[in-house]
Amino acid sequence: MSAKLVKENMLSRRTLLSALLILLIIPATILFGVFYLNDRKYYFISLLIITYTMLPFAMIFEKREPMARELILIAVLSAIAVAGRSAFFMLPQFKPVVAIVIIAGVCLGAEAGFFVGVLTGFVSNFFFGQGPWTPWQMFCFGIIGFLAGVLFQKGIIKKTKLSLCIYGGLSTFFIYGGIIDIASLLMFTAKISWKALLVTYISGFWFNMIHTIATVFFLFFISQPMIEKIDRIKIKYGLIEVKEQKS
Repeated sequence: MSAKLVKENMLSRRTLLSALLILLIIPATILFGVFYLNDRKYYFISLLIITYTMLPFAMIFEKREPMARELILIAVLSAIAVAGRSAFFMLPQFKPVVAIVIIAGVCLGAEAGFFVGVLTGFVSNFFFGQGPWTPWQMFCFGIIGFLAGVLFQKGIIKKTKLSLCIYGGLSTFFIYGGIIDIASLLMFTAKISWKALLVTYISGFWFNMIHTIATVFFLFFISQPMIEKIDRIKIKYGLIEVKEQKS
């Protein structure tokens, strides 16, 4: 029984590949765009990130053909996140995107969570405006969804309101806020100093706090209904992780 539990908690080959891409390749690609392309080729960098994301995601289906309903479910979650971000356009930083990305990662796996986050960041910015910030936002949304899937698989976070809200709040403030603040500084200057970084973090504190409150708020109210519906769909149609567990 314990051996089976250890095996289930082990990270798969595709998850390790995803970690390599997320922690090394994608940040290197973004920084390449900043320092060598002068932050002008953000469409190119964004499309590279989407391409990287598709590699480990495609490995989910390496032993079988993907079903249309699986791809539709991921597309629908991305569409909901985009629509949610657009619906609250009048409230700066008060958006449900991170909450939905976390739910996707917990319910569909780390790779799907990262994919939903990346697609949401890219597509929603056709409404909010594309720019050098787009690859950074894609990366931040994606990594939060990826970590949600990994931590859920390892049993560190659960499908409970409290667990999801704690993770959502911490990841939004420290991961999204921390990385975006660095990105904001890089957009104004290529030289980073501790003093400039400290000023950037202080000036962005309340923006990050509002975003954090929004994530916790939406997770508290929508996480359980969405998780129940997604799990019901997974069980009914044998989607993604459910099918893998049976094999």
